[in-house]
Amino acid sequence: MKRIDSRENASFKALRRLVESSRERKKTGLSLLDGPHLVSVYREHVGAPEQLVVSAAGLDNPEIRAIVSQPPAVDTLVLSDVLFSDISPVMSPTGILALVKTPSPRPVPTKLDACIMLEDLQDPGNLGSILRSAAAAGVKHVLLSRQSVHAWSPRVLRAGMGAHFMLQVYERADLEGAAGAFTGTVVAARAGAACSLFETDLSGRVALLFGNEGAGLSAALRKKAHAEISIPMPGKTESLNVAAAVAVCLFERVRQLAASGKG
Repeated sequence: MKRIDSRENASFKALRRLVESSRERKKTGLSLLDGPHLVSVYREHVGAPEQLVVSAAGLDNPEIRAIVSQPPAVDTLVLSDVLFSDISPVMSPTGILALVKTPSPRPVPTKLDACIMLEDLQDPGNLGSILRSAAAAGVKHVLLSRQSVHAWSPRVLRAGMGAHFMLQVYERADLEGAAGAFTGTVVAARAGAACSLFETDLSGRVALLFGNEGAGLSAALRKKAHAEISIPMPGKTESLNVAAAVAVCLFERVRQLAASGKG
């Protein structure tokens, strides 16, 4: 482990650029994981990160010490607590960061199982929450349109709480093409749709379409759907947050699978 106490250290300067600049992360092909939970899930599901960065105080944390000592050995920088606080992406530093390779956009498989397709989603917290719901509900494929928020940004990673590493995430996907080629049932979620979520069979191979937080689904993508559904809301609220809507739909699918004996 290499100890760093100076802001003039070249490694610290490079690390700071990486933390502060999305352009730098894109240039280096690296993403940043913050906190022992995220780093542990990455090591469990993916493997060793490129580098670990820990604070001096963090080494006193048994959970962080276990991560650092876990084989295979990983290049580790130990920053003074002051320097670690300088680059921490959160107000209360967690004591550990990990640098990992950002997955390159992958082609969408020709045959998908049940999946979620997200058109032009913009809020990192929404995407992270959706990924957590997908992982919890057992839906492994998530497709993002070209204009959606970057799935590997620090805020999405924090909100996802490790769900990224349990899913197949396809960024910059042609959703119209994927929906048109999907061999199961394509269902668009839309406020005001006549058909209720609870009256729709979601237990088979289904692609669930959700749109932008403000604009909803585009007309072109809606045309690819076999059905449109809405979530009944007896209260006076006009609509749900998209992350909440996705969770409701996913767990209605879980309920249907259990009721049919398929779950």
